Amino acid sequence: MTTTAFRLTQFAHGGGCACKIPPGELEEVVRGLVGQAGPDLLVGLDDGDDAAVVRLDDRTAVVVTADFFTPVVDDAYDWGRIAAANALSDVYAMGGRPLVAVNLVGWPRDVLPKELLREVLRGGYDVAREAGCHVAGGHSIDDPEPKYGMAVTGIADPSRLLRNDAATPGTPLTLTKPLGVGLLNNRHKATGESFPQAVASMVALNRAASEAALAAGCTAATDVTGFGLLGHLYKLARASGVTAVIDAAAVPYLDGAREALRDGYVSGGTRRNLDWVRPHLAADVSEDELLMLADAQTSGGLLVCGELPGYPVVGEIVPRRDAVVEVR
Repeated sequence: MTTTAFRLTQFAHGGGCACKIPPGELEEVVRGLVGQAGPDLLVGLDDGDDAAVVRLDDRTAVVVTADFFTPVVDDAYDWGRIAAANALSDVYAMGGRPLVAVNLVGWPRDVLPKELLREVLRGGYDVAREAGCHVAGGHSIDDPEPKYGMAVTGIADPSRLLRNDAATPGTPLTLTKPLGVGLLNNRHKATGESFPQAVASMVALNRAASEAALAAGCTAATDVTGFGLLGHLYKLARASGVTAVIDAAAVPYLDGAREALRDGYVSGGTRRNLDWVRPHLAADVSEDELLMLADAQTSGGLLVCGELPGYPVVGEIVPRRDAVVEVR
């Protein structure tokens, strides 16, 4: 049987970053495990940032992250590319440069052929090579559901980090990729329809956006993944002690995303994202618009506190008000 005979998304209960443990549950699990372990741990668990950062000396810090998920598309090579781009994104979101990655694999070896796994790994390798990041082995287990991702180590300048607790009032909010991949991926899983615009967005590296943010002197950013724009923005604003205001009309979306919402292809992860943020949200837009903003992204763009040439400004940071996030 050829590898094209398998629809990978049908071998998993969820897909991509939409299968994350809900943010509220996750915070409950790690409560009590936060706190700086020493002066050189620059970023740890405290504010749920995108990666851990440890200072080696005044000029170099190590950035460490891990990310993996179940299939988000049926094509094995594309899934590998998407998962690798998503894992590398956490390093870019901190203002770092990825150096080396190791593969993380769960594979139902009695169900899916090893040729499919080879394609997944090839996709991951190709994206890592595009990023200038070495791939050096990894770890695999026999797993009822297929899973793939990477643990990535990078470096950054400790004085020029992008953090989620460093947003300051008076700065614009820039989004570097359109939203909507969660809706399109959910439709793909349900119907088998292909959405090349979603794949192209997910495999695109956030390297250029990260470099632009550093060149602009930005200090605060996060990437937009499984908790949606609203979830990740809430974490950033809460950690920084500010309020984030989103101009809903300025947020870009992929072609077909609104139609997917209209037709009901909203993931459970997206609804959980909105439920988590809602108590801290003030909005005068429709419920559908909020679901679009809460859409669980896989390998989404960066949300940067600052204006970057060529990317849309979607809101601003203001002093803390009653709500942590406002949508108008």
